Amino acid sequence: MIPEGNSRENIERFSGFAELYDRYRPEAPQLVVELLGNYLGRKPDLVMDLGCGTGLSTLIWGGRAERVIGVEPNADMRSEANRKLKGAAGPAERITFVPGYSNRLDTPDNSVDIITCSQSFHWMEPVSTLKEAHRVLKRGGVFAIYDCDWPPVLNWELEKEYLELTEKADDLVKRTMDKADQAVKRDKNGHLGALRDSGAFRFTREIVFHNAEHCDAERFIGLALSQGGIQTVFKLGLTALDSELETFRKHVEDFFQGESREIWFGYRLRLGVK
Repeated sequence: MIPEGNSRENIERFSGFAELYDRYRPEAPQLVVELLGNYLGRKPDLVMDLGCGTGLSTLIWGGRAERVIGVEPNADMRSEANRKLKGAAGPAERITFVPGYSNRLDTPDNSVDIITCSQSFHWMEPVSTLKEAHRVLKRGGVFAIYDCDWPPVLNWELEKEYLELTEKADDLVKRTMDKADQAVKRDKNGHLGALRDSGAFRFTREIVFHNAEHCDAERFIGLALSQGGIQTVFKLGLTALDSELETFRKHVEDFFQGESREIWFGYRLRLGVK
């Protein structure tokens, strides 16, 4: 049974494309580990990664914490995370992935050093999630929300097409699905305010940084296809985007010309110290 405050539609939005999501989405930058470790002031005993998806934001803690728990309610995403974990070695032995919800964590009071939400807090009910975070965090523990901006920085024309595709997909979903069946995505610009309004933290702030990665045409196209709105259009069997997607694919391939280029992901990290 899904605990109160959680949405089945939000959870199921990410079913059916875990492998594609994991193949093209960016891993969390190592800078996140360094920043949060500095705020904590020591090596964490326990890190919890909420809404961890396929583990892209969990596995970066391997060897950087005594124990790491990725919490993910979507079975497809969690299965992909566990598949990757089986192939990992060394520090990954201290990482586990469990089913669960951000506002009902299976861990004692005052037991967690760092909690992270990578590309996930906007799918969570903020008030109950932050109340639960306050319960389980140790004094001086850190709660961190971080997201990258879409699309990555590359070329203004391709970025414009990318945005138009995702906007059209979201509009199609809104017009086609019953409202009760639609996922609810909260405004990321409200994250810092939610941290401050919770009264759970002695200190809050936002940190902005970027991370460079290499990208080819296949990956840039894959990033667009990994967006939940576009995947929902596919699940609904709609073909209204087919022509635009084919044009986008051609323009991306023409731009990359079979080569790999550097792209930049802009990140916004909002944190609170208990």
